[in-house]
Amino acid sequence: MIVDRAVYRDGRRTAEPDDFAELHAACQTEGAIAWLGLYEPSEGEFTAVAQEFGLHELAVEDAVKAHQRPKLERYDDGLFLVLRPARYVDETETVLFGEVAIFVGSQFVITVRHGEAPELGPVRRRLEARPDLLRRGTLAIVYAIVDHVVDGYQPVVAGLQNDVDEIEDEVFGASPTVSRRIYELTREVIEFQRATGPLDGILARLMEEPRIGDEEAHYLRDVHDHAIALKSRRTLSVSSSRTS
Repeated sequence: MIVDRAVYRDGRRTAEPDDFAELHAACQTEGAIAWLGLYEPSEGEFTAVAQEFGLHELAVEDAVKAHQRPKLERYDDGLFLVLRPARYVDETETVLFGEVAIFVGSQFVITVRHGEAPELGPVRRRLEARPDLLRRGTLAIVYAIVDHVVDGYQPVVAGLQNDVDEIEDEVFGASPTVSRRIYELTREVIEFQRATGPLDGILARLMEEPRIGDEEAHYLRDVHDHAIALKSRRTLSVSSSRTS
């Protein structure tokens, strides 16, 4: 399903072509970029997008099938990035994961969302309110999406840490259900580690991209710092749950 599509010129939304070919053609002119957002597209729908934009077949397969590990890969002159956003559900003490695949060309970005991935509409609206960022090109969009996903991890860490604190109280209170709760929490923490662990390396590689300017590198370093801080808090959660 197409969620949104637009062509931006000089940081401002100028067109919303319905046709993929028209969208691709519109972003070929100097100073223009296109952003196509899709949610769980059918194989046929995405095949048409892939053919029009010349996306690599291996990356296309990953984006359609989903259930990929977080990663950053280069195909020819484009980048393919996979992120696993997360959301903590307090009622069930579980973490729900989604997936965002991002195809990045010199003049286009294609985002493919699956499952519990957060909506990217707020990211798009914030960028559209900052033409000074959007005019920096496709990597500014990538930065904004990564920043959005990393920010979403903070409530998850807080929720898991709260569960750890509660379990420690149950241990001292000799609760008969504590063993089961420790097992379930450990499983959630490990899955969260798998989703967030590769972030450090992904962001480090992004900052080494030749197209990254000083300003973009500054923004990415900020997200990188958040990811490192997140890693420290993740380690605390895991060690606490095992100690219990």
